[in-house]
Amino acid sequence: MTQNTSAYTSSLLRLLSERGYIHQVTDAEGLDALAAKQIVPGYIGFDATAPSLHIGSLVQIMMLRRLQQTGHKPVVLMGGGTTRIGDPTGRDESRKMLSDQTIEDNIASIRQVFARLLTFGDGPTDAVMVNNHDWLGKLGYIELLQEVGTHFTVNRMLTFDSVKLRLDREQPMTFLEFNYMILQGYDFRHLALHSGVRLQMGGSDQWGNIVNGIELARRKDGQEVFGLTTPLLTTADGAKMGKTAAGAVWLNENALPAWDFWQYWRNVDDRDVGRFLRLFTDLPLDEIARLEALGGSEINAAKVVLANEVTKLVRGADAAAAAEATAAATFAGGGVGQDLPSLACPDGSIALVDALIGLGFAASRGEAKRLIAGGGARVEGQAITDEAHVIMLDAADVRISSGKKKHGVLRPA
Repeated sequence: MTQNTSAYTSSLLRLLSERGYIHQVTDAEGLDALAAKQIVPGYIGFDATAPSLHIGSLVQIMMLRRLQQTGHKPVVLMGGGTTRIGDPTGRDESRKMLSDQTIEDNIASIRQVFARLLTFGDGPTDAVMVNNHDWLGKLGYIELLQEVGTHFTVNRMLTFDSVKLRLDREQPMTFLEFNYMILQGYDFRHLALHSGVRLQMGGSDQWGNIVNGIELARRKDGQEVFGLTTPLLTTADGAKMGKTAAGAVWLNENALPAWDFWQYWRNVDDRDVGRFLRLFTDLPLDEIARLEALGGSEINAAKVVLANEVTKLVRGADAAAAAEATAAATFAGGGVGQDLPSLACPDGSIALVDALIGLGFAASRGEAKRLIAGGGARVEGQAITDEAHVIMLDAADVRISSGKKKHGVLRPA
């Protein structure tokens, strides 16, 4: 059930393979043949636990984009029902329960990013967004047990990593969470029956859940459906994609300013540039090969291209242009770009400690003082090591920096 290394005949699997999306396929030859002769509706599920997804989900969204680019139909499944349960995969504790209204609001907010990356409509290859609460919310408990209960064994469910890791750590898993994989399998079967979906995609940690759905569809309805997973996505230094020391890199503008989003991509490890260009941009492969071959300081030009291309896709061309202009003003020109985080100082002066906290560069006075003592705080490019330093503002903005990559502006009121 691993990736077929022979040449693919369908444009879908060729594109996914060339750009590095494929980790496992349940039946590569069967899926390849199907995609070569007809439109394949394929889906990925996203739970609505927050008003925005973060970049850890971007590779999945890009897979749906690739599906549409090769003439197939993306189905975005929002987990209005499963969000109420909580996917235990990769989690050490139970998920916080959210109200119905919060889940609905989160789905509406998340849709904004999908609207940028996919074309929605009523056409045969237009994307659609569905909500699994529409069918899971109507299921009776006895009905669910009768429909699918006999097709899932506890013995096998206990071998899944999502369950096994929690039990090995002696961390509680509620019966509610234990049911998640059953509901995900039910989703696949429902979409296959009622929407003609033939493919479920997801991260490598979803392999067991995807296979469950495939087996359920086959046993209950004789349906032939397929599964495809992406590799576990980490940065070159082994960190999980989407998380930084400063927190998650959110996709929505109101969750993370465009400047910070752009900066994340501009500052990636040199070793990640080519891989990220293939996964997260639409640039031709030959252009990507040229960019990732750049050596020394020239690789920074490739990083700017990466930052611009990803920001264009997720935030729009204007956001990318503004972020690049801010970077040029901040780093090359020594000025202060308009997109930098700013803090108004109505009193005409502010302690450096308070400025660092106000700009979000430190979470507490203690952290701010340690940053200053370590030489990491700069005012107009000059390192300040005096914890009691007070910044006087006249009529001009003052640039504050934390290390080499975080910059902000103090503005006189």
